[in-house]
Amino acid sequence: MSLSLRLPTGDGGLESYQLTGTPVAHGTYQPATSRLAFAAAHVVPDPLGDNSPGAPAVIDWEHTLEFRRHLWSLGLSVAEAMDTAQRGMGLDWPATQELIRRSAAEAPLRSASAIGGVAGGGAPATSRPSGASEKRIAVGVGTDQLPAGVHPLDAVIAAYEEQLALAEEVGAQPILMASRALCAAAGSPDDYRKVYDRLLGQSSRPVILHWLGSMFDPALDGYWGSDSLDAAADVVVELINDNTSKVDGIKVSLLDASKEVALRKRLPAGVRLYTGDDFNYPELIRGDEDHHSDALLGIFAAIAPAAAAALKALDDGELTKYDEIFAPTVPLARQIFSAPTYYYKTGIAFLAWLNGHQPGFGMVGGLQTGRSLPHLADTFRLADAAGVLTSPELAVDRFRKLLIVGGVDA
Repeated sequence: MSLSLRLPTGDGGLESYQLTGTPVAHGTYQPATSRLAFAAAHVVPDPLGDNSPGAPAVIDWEHTLEFRRHLWSLGLSVAEAMDTAQRGMGLDWPATQELIRRSAAEAPLRSASAIGGVAGGGAPATSRPSGASEKRIAVGVGTDQLPAGVHPLDAVIAAYEEQLALAEEVGAQPILMASRALCAAAGSPDDYRKVYDRLLGQSSRPVILHWLGSMFDPALDGYWGSDSLDAAADVVVELINDNTSKVDGIKVSLLDASKEVALRKRLPAGVRLYTGDDFNYPELIRGDEDHHSDALLGIFAAIAPAAAAALKALDDGELTKYDEIFAPTVPLARQIFSAPTYYYKTGIAFLAWLNGHQPGFGMVGGLQTGRSLPHLADTFRLADAAGVLTSPELAVDRFRKLLIVGGVDA
């Protein structure tokens, strides 16, 4: 089969494109020993379900769970029911509950805080147990069962508590997600402290906090009670210092490496900084002689074989190889997460489909329409260059059919 097709260009034309990338070797990996690495996984819609905008999500459970098994086989942990899974953008709370229960049932669970490695602040964490290769999962705990609007803080707390109880029930590590409802209800940093202090006091295990920038969700602008990222960081550091035993780490998704590094240096020993920076992850994960970031990334779902190989190289001290594997994935990540960033999920699903992890290019809520054919064509080119089209023949065949349906003579 020819590995060429005609792709849209940025000027409204077409060009012949010949695949040239070499797929990253796909094998099975043990979890990395030098870093903790979570991939935030998407969900696969049932092609026979009504997944139109505003409709309750209908999930293809077979392919959704198989994708998680794929991530685990590569040694990556799974961050479940996060924004990558379309929380607040098509995945409703009833479907989220079932997703968490089904995924948790697939994984012999260990919380990340019990798995070891080296903490983001540079201090040794708990030594890695003999069962380190077990599958791991952490789940998003939020407030998205609340309808849109402004709610009293007590209602926000109750919503969080309901979801935290589910994480506790299934034995998964909680990720306290940034909440649109809390952002709308809070009048000051003290209101954030009231909510988070209450939740941290209730959790039976250390949680991962979650700071998602407004580029990912405009409704989170001013989170932690300030429009200043520096002032918000002060609130976060104070919260963590007052609750160190209950905080495993914090995921930071601000797409600003300097802000992440500055916060990372301020964290108490043993508290991890999980990078959510899908633009600058190689340098942040690599770190320096004193500090590094662990990972909780949506892009890892799209580049999973490359991420696994790069982390293996880092474990082995092969830093040049680490850089060489990750370097071509960065332009792809910047393309997938380009503005409007909250449509990055479309790129994640697109690559999953090209690589055979789901039967059709669809998303709950009809979100597959969030990116244009020219945008997807650029994504395709960059995925080829990064070596993450694991079956080039299948990828060409599938994208050609999508282009034809879209009216392009591919």
